[in-house]
Amino acid sequence: MKEHSMQRRTVLVGAAAGLALASGGSWAQGAWPSKPVTLVVPFPAGGGTDAFARPLSAQFSKITGKMLVIDNRGGAGGTVGASYAAKGTPDGYTLFMGAVHHAIAPSMYPRLDYDLEKDFIPLALLANVPQVLVVNPKAVPVSNFKQFLEHVKRNPAKLNYGSAGAGTSHHLAGELFKQQTGTFITHIPYRGAGPALQDLIAGNVDMMFDGLGSSATHIKSGRIKALMVSGGKRNPAFPDVPCAAEVGLPDYTVTTWYGLWAPKGTPADVQARIVEDIRRIGAADEIKTIWASNGADYGGMTQQQFAAMVSSEVKRWAQVVKASGAKLD
Repeated sequence: MKEHSMQRRTVLVGAAAGLALASGGSWAQGAWPSKPVTLVVPFPAGGGTDAFARPLSAQFSKITGKMLVIDNRGGAGGTVGASYAAKGTPDGYTLFMGAVHHAIAPSMYPRLDYDLEKDFIPLALLANVPQVLVVNPKAVPVSNFKQFLEHVKRNPAKLNYGSAGAGTSHHLAGELFKQQTGTFITHIPYRGAGPALQDLIAGNVDMMFDGLGSSATHIKSGRIKALMVSGGKRNPAFPDVPCAAEVGLPDYTVTTWYGLWAPKGTPADVQARIVEDIRRIGAADEIKTIWASNGADYGGMTQQQFAAMVSSEVKRWAQVVKASGAKLD
């Protein structure tokens, strides 16, 4: 009787193992996440990436029951953190939250030790945010964009703008602005948008071309003043701020987007689980409210669509870098 029971248990275990193999590793998929997941954010706390990463982390914990631990690793326009994440173990427990800056980096940093399109697996587009021109109201005492442009033209090379680092969208947005308005403003690169914003608020830099997500709170508090959002329409979160097309810059279109990647080699079933959890996070009312208050749209792309968008952005920004003559400072 005892022998018969052991044989029966062996048969059941074998059958279950075979079923798991036949279903493409569904056991592995169901097991993720079984421990905290690290999200590498390649900029210091307080910047645009952080503004979306932290609500994402909180919602991830609610949905999965596991922590999404944010690891801020700033430097070199976000490329230090990207390099670190690319070398992470491809098991679903190291994820990377990059941004448009990482599509620009290949054209600005010729010696990167990672390839965004080869060393990462694109998972999801998380947010689309327009750029906004913001100034310190004491350093730049103007009421609107027209007055601002006149002020800049009267003071060539006397004003400066902060950015999240050389080669970031903040930097390129400034270069495009100078190119399209025939003005000159000195670029001051920082290790991230957070430190640059703090210096803007303190009056140590005059202005920024920032992602609306990181500037939104400070605009609402009055610590900085928004003069223009990029693109051809006003942002619902800030309906009183004119768009670039309204102030005479119809071709000034710069969008900061944020996405999620995993290191190359991450198993397909784990990828599928992450993508599904991110979809559920994006559907949460809390996330919708936070994104809207920051003037952002949630992604909503498939992995394939996101991969195609990234590839297109790498090519697009290569042309912008070449046309603007932007270089590392």
